[in-house]
Amino acid sequence: MMILVIDVGNTNITFGVYREKELITTFRMTSRLLRTSDEYGIEIREMLKSNQVEPKRLSGAIIASVVPNVMHALTGGVRRYLKLDPVIVGSGIKTGIRITSENPKEIGPDRIVDVVAAYEKYGGPVLVLDFGTATTYDLVTQDGCFGVGITAPGIRISAKALWEDTAKLPEVEIKKPDSILARETVSSMQAGLVYGQIGQTEYIISQVKKESGYRELKVVATGGLGRIIADETDAIDVYDSSLTLDGLRILYEKNRKGGA
Repeated sequence: MMILVIDVGNTNITFGVYREKELITTFRMTSRLLRTSDEYGIEIREMLKSNQVEPKRLSGAIIASVVPNVMHALTGGVRRYLKLDPVIVGSGIKTGIRITSENPKEIGPDRIVDVVAAYEKYGGPVLVLDFGTATTYDLVTQDGCFGVGITAPGIRISAKALWEDTAKLPEVEIKKPDSILARETVSSMQAGLVYGQIGQTEYIISQVKKESGYRELKVVATGGLGRIIADETDAIDVYDSSLTLDGLRILYEKNRKGGA
């Protein structure tokens, strides 16, 4: 079985192809550019071929999206050009966890995908950190309940605010400088952004452990800039770059016709 998983984020659309449980290729396109269903279908089909995946070999697809206005065209392109009827992550989908928040319908599909993957792969209790456009912290209890989450500005949002809202600060690469004791503008911004995120991360993890009572809480991070932070703190146990795509695969298996 070969399936296509699609994660639509605020910045990028990430695609992954699984052969059974093995992730064999990934590719991306921007989600900020609106496309027609024909454009989506043709681009996806061509990118699959350029990654040595024959589209007709795909037996299924699943999509999780936090950008509603791309969904009609994207799903239309998948149906027309790949001949697949994708599973959509949303209300009513089988997850294997219990959502216990006050308003379950408000929870983003991306967060559901991440917590499903983390609970399936690492067990509970687990705290899932996703360093995307926003930085999110989601707690799954030992018995598989998800109802607690924290949302903070992502590193890129903070960086963008610095160089767009201050007249003399330049756009900089987001990376850890050699020292927090910066002596010029670029490294001073990098120090504030990266060390500030590390400090926020460690404090939030500490408070979650304290207030939840889960002192042995497993902490799993993912997301584009998560590696930078995970490498700099012992508060994060695992950095898992494929967590979201794995979650989509797991959800597809739970929801395919004839599946569990």
